[in-house]
Amino acid sequence: MAFAPQDPRTPDPNDPVVHEGRVDYVPTAISVTRARRHAARLIADWGHPALADDVALIVSELATNAMRHGSIPGRLFRVQLTLTKTRLRIAVSDPRGERLPRPRHPSPRDRHGRGLLIVRALADRWGVRERTTGKEIWAELDLTASLPADRCTNEP
Repeated sequence: MAFAPQDPRTPDPNDPVVHEGRVDYVPTAISVTRARRHAARLIADWGHPALADDVALIVSELATNAMRHGSIPGRLFRVQLTLTKTRLRIAVSDPRGERLPRPRHPSPRDRHGRGLLIVRALADRWGVRERTTGKEIWAELDLTASLPADRCTNEP
């Protein structure tokens, strides 16, 4: 089974960051809930309420993986949202760099193992970036179909 794709992207000077937010969490189940709610609220505040449910689900899946598979006692995981004019990047980092994600193909009876499949279905791109300590799993949503409410018009 293949590992997640590596992150080939470098910052695009023609697509500057408009908003950015990050929060560090203790690797517990309640932190996953808090991360999901915070991400949904943040993206709505940034003018993209139509993306809030997808963002919440992606954050929930990636944060759950960080809690279950990437945690080390006494170390936090981070959720970071970065909005540019053309895309939203969701990144969750954890301290376990030796445990790279692998999408699974669970059977209907399996209770777990669908998180990365959900992320892959919702995101336009996703992958992993190795860090000096740990790893970052990221997903990106293109904003071309989701203009902020204050930019939508009824003009032809």
